[in-house]
Amino acid sequence: MKNNKPTTKIIAGKHKGKVIELPSLDVTRSSKARLKESLFNVLQFDIIDKIFIESFAGSGSIGLEAISRDAKRAYFVELDKNSYKILTKNCKNIEPDKCQTMMGDTFIQTPSILNSLKNSSDELILYVDPPFDYRDGMEDIYDKSFKMIENIENDNIFIVILEHVSTLEMPEELGKFVLNKTKKFGKSSLSYYIYK
Repeated sequence: MKNNKPTTKIIAGKHKGKVIELPSLDVTRSSKARLKESLFNVLQFDIIDKIFIESFAGSGSIGLEAISRDAKRAYFVELDKNSYKILTKNCKNIEPDKCQTMMGDTFIQTPSILNSLKNSSDELILYVDPPFDYRDGMEDIYDKSFKMIENIENDNIFIVILEHVSTLEMPEELGKFVLNKTKKFGKSSLSYYIYK
């Protein structure tokens, strides 16, 4: 029997070409290759030795790409049980000792990770990719994501990146951060926030 599970591959770095399994696409949408490529073209060498935090991680394909490109370690937060199972499997196959996975609510887990790293000398990259399809009870997911970023107290954030639906009007400022640029890829966009 042919394996019809959706997959994607790591684009570059020491794990280039390794296959990442994806959850069924009705739960998460895999970050499109073009968007992922653009993201890492923007970050380039800035990824090296940073701590990468992927909220709403799904399969973990963004954080694992960061690990492949020499991020120091990656934290992944995912709520969906099935996606989480795939996430942990992907981390095991790529570089388990650099991955820390947490199953749970992003709005609880992410601030707690940030808080635990507040006094760290490492710089952090926060990647927030809320679910796209406003599933029931998710209408306020972007507002909650904005609020979470607004409440960040850390002084060691290198950049905050939001992946969002392109039609969304992004705030110019979120707490300590100001919108640096937005790049569009069809239905999805990436917005980059840096310290004011």
